[in-house]
Amino acid sequence: MTKSTKLVLLGLLPAAFAFYSSSPAFAQSAAAKAPEEEKKVTIDKKYQNEIKALAKNPAVKSAFKTIVDLEPQTRQDHILLTEIPAPPFKEEVRGKKYAEMLKAAGADSVWIDEAGNAIGKRKGRSGKKTVVLEAHLDTVFPEGTDVKVKQKGDTLFAPGVADDTRGLALVLTVLKAMESAGIETEADVLFIGTVGEEGQGDLRGVKQLFSENGPKIDSHIAVDGWGVNGITNRGLGSHRYRITFKGPGGHSSGAFGLVNPHNALGRAIHYFAVDADEFTKEGIRATYNVGVISGGTSVNSIPFESWMEVDMRSESPERVEGIDKLLQAAVQRALKEENQMKRSGPDLEVDVKLIGDRPAGGIEPTTALVQRAMAATGFMGTEPTLRVGSTNSNIPFSKGIPAVTIGSGGTGGGAHALDEWWYNDKGYVAIQRALLLLLSETGVAKGKVAAQ
Repeated sequence: MTKSTKLVLLGLLPAAFAFYSSSPAFAQSAAAKAPEEEKKVTIDKKYQNEIKALAKNPAVKSAFKTIVDLEPQTRQDHILLTEIPAPPFKEEVRGKKYAEMLKAAGADSVWIDEAGNAIGKRKGRSGKKTVVLEAHLDTVFPEGTDVKVKQKGDTLFAPGVADDTRGLALVLTVLKAMESAGIETEADVLFIGTVGEEGQGDLRGVKQLFSENGPKIDSHIAVDGWGVNGITNRGLGSHRYRITFKGPGGHSSGAFGLVNPHNALGRAIHYFAVDADEFTKEGIRATYNVGVISGGTSVNSIPFESWMEVDMRSESPERVEGIDKLLQAAVQRALKEENQMKRSGPDLEVDVKLIGDRPAGGIEPTTALVQRAMAATGFMGTEPTLRVGSTNSNIPFSKGIPAVTIGSGGTGGGAHALDEWWYNDKGYVAIQRALLLLLSETGVAKGKVAAQ
């Protein structure tokens, strides 16, 4: 180990002389942003000094060392959790195991809430504030997917290994390091594995956390994706629909003249795409996509139904609503035209079902939590970059509660693909950053020193 490496592990190396840098990536964030949407913002000296002072705390130095020492255990946790399937809406087994791991790591109390979130509470000295550190339990892969981890050198290959099982391992290691170093915080901390972050899960886990039945949360730190310099402080809002045209169906020749759901679906897609294309050429960035279409039984049968799933996104709620109105108009136009064309039989009907609603929102770069995230990132030797993304932070954003999403470190790729991978390129740096950010937000109780 070089002298510079030792200094970084102990939190003593100034950012100007740091050696570590990484290209960040966030689940549903990097792919969703335009290049110009990455923003660089000045860090207030106040927060830089706060992070530097925190890193000099003997207990924090001890925790930094523990994080490095725990690398083999973090890897074991990572692999163990990855190999527990957590398909959409079926995260129970992984959630139960994660709750057991939170308890073993030192949480004062552990429970699984109504949605299935695994929650470990570590009490603070005052308990006047509650801060969350969480990663999501679920993956995008269907039941039956082979999730056995394959290792090639230091690289792990498996569905969900980077998004977001590495984040779950990070959260556990932060808790273990705090326990080992005897760090007492002023605020209570909730260490959480959330359900339903991906796809049609529609952020149901974090929606439960911020519901009337959830705990009072003052700030929220999500860990998602990989890398160490990205900070998501703006939420990419989205609406997702399943549109289903329904008719009587029949023989292609014998029942010719009946309404045809496929005809209507084709028109709806055409009208929507033409209008949405014009709408998205100017103004705040907005996107749309017809991602899935299906229906019909055979080439010589008039289908009884035809359906599509549509996604629209923007960090501007008004822009999302604008595309939404275009979709609704296109569907009704297509329905009307197909019914006018019929020669016999009942009218075509349409079912419009909202299957995803992620609110847009965000917090200003000058907010204390964002400033602390940038200061902690800079202290670890890499330049922070603010981003927009669709993550669990969308919910606290929409409620005006400070939140950020940060990466779990290392390098990864193939998110949402069967050959997803994660490489431990100084992954401990991201864990140390997460610890610094968490402690800066909770406050460290005075008089605490590193455990002997």
